[in-house]
Amino acid sequence: MSLEVTQDVSAAALAGYDMLIDVRSPGEFAEDHLPGAVNLPVLSDAERAQVGTIYVQQSRFTARRLGAAHVARNVAHHLETALADKPGGFRPLVYCWRGGMRSNAMATILSQVGWRTTVLGGGYRTWRRDVVARLYDGALGLNFVLLDGHTGSGKTELLGLLQARGVQTLDLEGLAAHRGSLFGALAGRPQPSQKLFESRLLGVLDALDPARPVVAEAESSKIGDRMVPPALWSRLAEAPRIELEAERADRARYLVGAYGELVADRAALETAFARLPVRPSAERLASWRAMIDAGDFAGLAEAIMKLHYDPAYDRSRRKHARPLLASLAVAPPDPASLAGAAEEIARLVARLDG
Repeated sequence: MSLEVTQDVSAAALAGYDMLIDVRSPGEFAEDHLPGAVNLPVLSDAERAQVGTIYVQQSRFTARRLGAAHVARNVAHHLETALADKPGGFRPLVYCWRGGMRSNAMATILSQVGWRTTVLGGGYRTWRRDVVARLYDGALGLNFVLLDGHTGSGKTELLGLLQARGVQTLDLEGLAAHRGSLFGALAGRPQPSQKLFESRLLGVLDALDPARPVVAEAESSKIGDRMVPPALWSRLAEAPRIELEAERADRARYLVGAYGELVADRAALETAFARLPVRPSAERLASWRAMIDAGDFAGLAEAIMKLHYDPAYDRSRRKHARPLLASLAVAPPDPASLAGAAEEIARLVARLDG
């Protein structure tokens, strides 16, 4: 049975396959992969390094023979485990780094089983070129509405409430695994690589209806260490915004709950203090540490917002003069207040949708 080859990585084309099989090593897969792909490596990281070393230091023939033995064993394992329950009509797309030996080895065996198997011509690099073309060189046909407001206004929670009400949303902080602030790292969740962030982002964007508005948080051009790609950033920079207005004391109380794992980690707090762009004086640091010792985390949050977050937000708002769609007062610690704000935002977006 001959193999089919494609270079079509559009969302519609990829949705036509029963499984996207990435046969690269686990390390390559972790760096980036097609959205929804499953990693069934034909060479482990250690095997790939071993074969590469022999290829360079000994001979091409010896390396290929050893690699073939590893591939045969690994494909057999996948047939007996991950692929054991696939029916006769199973239709996978297989890819490696550049559509070469690894993907063709796996695809040949799968096709001999009787499955209609397709190889992604050019491999992962074909996908990556498409990502760059669309997120760096292209223009997105999506219209956004931004949730804007000082830190602690409940923007991320509101995104979830809006999604539950059927509003299209884009959670950039969720995709970037970071809350977008100096204290925003998520405990136990490192950020994805820039490439993986972009692949996940494109997968989400492709699932959105371009005929309907999309609600997102007003972010800076970087979320933690991840950059918002230019095609998206240009759309966000010109989008109308809904301003959330909340008292600083309410925002502080909300942040204590939202950042519970950071509050419990004294070392992480000290690390964040050291990263503040405006270096706190010794007296101010002593005051903050006294608040920690006393358990006054709401007071600490207010102090940091007054020194850093609120001035930074005000500077950003002056720099990016996005049109104002509406202003809403909200009390973030009050679930009823957030629910009411979500209802009002949903109505505003519905009018734009109409």
